[in-house]
Amino acid sequence: MSLILFLAGVFLATFLIGRLLEKIRIPWIFSALLIGLALAAYNPFLEITSSSSFLFLAEMGMFFLLFVIGFELDIKKIWKSSKFLFRITAVIIFAETFFGTLLVHYVFGVSWLISVLVASSFATVGEAVLLPILDEFKLVKTKLGQTILGIGVLDDVIEVLTIIAASIIIGRSVGHTSFNIVSNLLILASLFGLAFILVKFRKYLTSFKYKDISSFFLFVIFFIFLLIGIGQFVESAALGALLAGIALRNAIPKNILNFIDSEVKTMTYGFFAPIFFLWVGIETNISYILKFPLLILLIMVMTKTTKIGSCYLMGKKVLGKKKSIILGVSLCVKFSTSIVIIKLLFEKGLIHSDLYSVLIGTTIAFKFIVPFLMSYLITRWNIGFSRIEDEKIGI
Repeated sequence: MSLILFLAGVFLATFLIGRLLEKIRIPWIFSALLIGLALAAYNPFLEITSSSSFLFLAEMGMFFLLFVIGFELDIKKIWKSSKFLFRITAVIIFAETFFGTLLVHYVFGVSWLISVLVASSFATVGEAVLLPILDEFKLVKTKLGQTILGIGVLDDVIEVLTIIAASIIIGRSVGHTSFNIVSNLLILASLFGLAFILVKFRKYLTSFKYKDISSFFLFVIFFIFLLIGIGQFVESAALGALLAGIALRNAIPKNILNFIDSEVKTMTYGFFAPIFFLWVGIETNISYILKFPLLILLIMVMTKTTKIGSCYLMGKKVLGKKKSIILGVSLCVKFSTSIVIIKLLFEKGLIHSDLYSVLIGTTIAFKFIVPFLMSYLITRWNIGFSRIEDEKIGI
């Protein structure tokens, strides 16, 4: 079978399984991850999934996901967040990173530095998974809903810092025979410099005469590939993709921002991301997960206990006890950022297959458990409101 026919089958299966996942409030994109896990158990297409063409498309999926993360980072909105959101986000991230670091270091024998990196990436929140649930129960504009989404926005900063740290560590761990430390630093500085220049001279983009959206989209793709290409010299392609998203978000003229956002997301989630998640699933060690399910349970208990405990202590006076528990449960869900960082570390040999597989298994488990548990608690405690005005606050 050719790669084209293989991908045709994957996209069809992703679409069909995705429709089923959406009915249980799980994003359809994770159907590709489930297909990958199935192929990890038995893969009759090993020649295709190990080919350079497939791996190139999968890496492009990772880069475009990172670009979207950067593109959606609204710095102005983050700085306008309330002190309560800053405090509760800081406590949650610190607590889970602290306990997660101890667990990863002592259970899996990973170095302290990589343990901190893994724990901080796994402490972030997949707010995109929660939005449909909040919307269904009319909680988006309530105090609880805005707190959940606000923490998701604020922890984007942690995601960015973690990706930057991962890129630097990966660059240092890989030997560069033709570059010394000064050269590496200059290349990294050039990435930030190009991003800054694009934002600084945004007025030229506004006045630039382009024929239509499609022609301007070519410039967007050029800039993404430029920063990724430069970053590859020092194993920091992921950082380049992220910076490209942040820079273009603040440089693209507002009148075409939504159009570009739609174009990039369609290309990312409609083509590249399913291949990336398929790749992530395929490289998971299913036999290890089945042999040591208690490790997944241990990480889940640690995460839930830390998140719910932190949210309860910090939020019970502002939100109330029941809503603080729901807040803690909701923040356990993970999304693409943590998976991308874990995948980066695994590909560069900084974490082993056992840790990688357990983290992927835990991520998948949370995807199924959190939506059901949230819906159950919201219904049982009658948290949903049809009149939301009484719950609005300036978070």
